[in-house]
Amino acid sequence: MCARRFLFVIFFLTLLVAAGAFAIFQFGGNVLLKSATPTGHFEAAKAGSGPDYARADAWLARPDIPDNPSQWLPDGVAAATVGDAAVFYIHPTTYLATDRWNAPLHPGGDSGYRTNLFVQSQASPFNGVGQIWAPRYRQAAYGAFLLKSDDAREALDLAYADVRAAFDAFLNRIPREQPIILAGHSQGALHLSRLLSERGAQLRSRLVAAYVVGWPLSTVSDLPKLGAPACTRPDETGCIISWMSFAEPANPQLILGEWKKTQGLTGGERRPADILCVNPITGTQNGSAPPESNDGVLVPSANLTTATLQRGGVGAHCDEGLLILDGTIPSLGPFVLPGNNYHVYDYALFWGAIRMDAERRLKAWRH
Repeated sequence: MCARRFLFVIFFLTLLVAAGAFAIFQFGGNVLLKSATPTGHFEAAKAGSGPDYARADAWLARPDIPDNPSQWLPDGVAAATVGDAAVFYIHPTTYLATDRWNAPLHPGGDSGYRTNLFVQSQASPFNGVGQIWAPRYRQAAYGAFLLKSDDAREALDLAYADVRAAFDAFLNRIPREQPIILAGHSQGALHLSRLLSERGAQLRSRLVAAYVVGWPLSTVSDLPKLGAPACTRPDETGCIISWMSFAEPANPQLILGEWKKTQGLTGGERRPADILCVNPITGTQNGSAPPESNDGVLVPSANLTTATLQRGGVGAHCDEGLLILDGTIPSLGPFVLPGNNYHVYDYALFWGAIRMDAERRLKAWRH
């Protein structure tokens, strides 16, 4: 895929996706609710028939697909010898229309274009550790996160059912003992947490790591149901990595005010103080890292046609469940969310660190 305007477009579109994903916490207010809620009631038929994951066209990325967007690399980053892991990546919301509660499998147009862009930017850190599988799925539309309603629940359930079916097809296609890496962001991370709650225990011997990014997980009321612990060491395997990026002064109340009123997967209460934070630079729970230890922030060029990695500029430390940015944050775009929330840039800020983390954990898994 051509890299022209890549970073500009991806950052702009991720802003819209982030707004949709975190609207479940109602930071957008009544105006957002009115303008983005899908018309009518949930109808599975409007999204079309379910995907056949035996077919290549049901996948955005798969080892046998030509022009695979997950193989993209920033300027100056050489392609690595591909490791032996199998990577399952779930993209975030890309369907912003309000004509239905779930996107069609092949939405085309802007939605199809931005879906490829998300696979290109967020799955690419893992293309050195193995072959990447990224399913198309009938994602819940932007507005499905705005209401606590039967329509919204059914839309999310339909999207998850596709993800689960894709994962089963993925497991059936790869060797039985092959190591697995899981990754997702926003809506993708929400579905990934649900997948782990159902399948985490059975994957324990094969799981290198799960990157559940940009969606809050409670260490007390969510993590015990996911079949894997938090990552506490950089060489630990079979564990979960999760973070939400903020700059100082951080104000997470817009996203956590409603979240803390919901029940966790265990049925217990969700408290902001219990949110899982694993620093992607150190690879450790509640870790702290100086700017010079960051292996690279994905930064757009001046003419916005390419992207490079800027090393050593941004550090981070965990503080009460948030990943707080340190150092000098480069110009990434004007799309920081309210409360100094860098959700839009969760992957871009740590692209190089994520790549190194995955390589380190795969090596540890092999030994």
